[in-house]
Amino acid sequence: MISEEKHRTALGIASAVGAFLIWGLSPIFFKWLKAVPPFEILMHRMVWSFVFLMPLILFLGHWNAFKSALMNRRTMGILLGTTLLVSVNWFLFIWAINNNQILQTSLGYYINPLINVLLGRIFLKERLRRPQIIAVCIAAAGVGYLTLQFGRMPWISLTLAFTFGFYGLIRKTAPVGALEGLALETLLMSGPALAYLCYLNAGGGGAFFRMGPRIDFLLMGTALVTALPLLLFTEGARRIFFSTVGILQYIAPSSTFLLAVFVYGEPFSTAKLWTFILIWIALVLYSTDSVLYFRRYHSALRKTP
Repeated sequence: MISEEKHRTALGIASAVGAFLIWGLSPIFFKWLKAVPPFEILMHRMVWSFVFLMPLILFLGHWNAFKSALMNRRTMGILLGTTLLVSVNWFLFIWAINNNQILQTSLGYYINPLINVLLGRIFLKERLRRPQIIAVCIAAAGVGYLTLQFGRMPWISLTLAFTFGFYGLIRKTAPVGALEGLALETLLMSGPALAYLCYLNAGGGGAFFRMGPRIDFLLMGTALVTALPLLLFTEGARRIFFSTVGILQYIAPSSTFLLAVFVYGEPFSTAKLWTFILIWIALVLYSTDSVLYFRRYHSALRKTP
């Protein structure tokens, strides 16, 4: 029994780590597509993700849940909103990578968990524990310091953090699983996306079938970059504690940070260093509090008769 539990946990951690590594190293993939305009990449990502996800929906037995959500007007209304948010998030992420702003994407996804805490307080009236309040304030100080030093807000980081934060907040209200939800979101966008790509092709533009088979395969591969980490994450989250997932999520922005500084040589000024230090302190405080709270909560549950 113990060996089974260990195997389950090990598989869960491996799945979650795999998901976060794919997300964290995805700038390498999108750099390979630098010759293609970011908006066109986004359109391909939507179309090919839908093409990839639908057979999975059928193979994994999610068709009834998919069809039920598709027929539900309220659910589809919610998913229309999340589709717009995730489209903005994906587009800005691709644009930032191919405009040498990978550090800003890393900062955005470091900030995201703290934005989630803030949104939960504002919109869901969740009570914040003192360490959470301090962590959010330290993160805000880091962003404020960077803004004062450069005379402008790190708008890429903040837009990525807030769009993904609102995406998660709104998705909480949709009674649909992660796989079916993503399939429906890509369905909503794939029609306009396909129309746009056909329009490009008819006008003699567009990268597909014009820039060589390597680019064609990479554009189709955007489906894997989109869906594979989600499937791994879902599998991992089912097998390990939520607090463990919370710690492992920092693999993604950490990988992106290392790529930006040591592979792509983006400028890393003293101001950026201090901002990241403040964000890291905030995240250590936030993560430690989350783990301790999780342990206390489950200890209390075990003692309850």
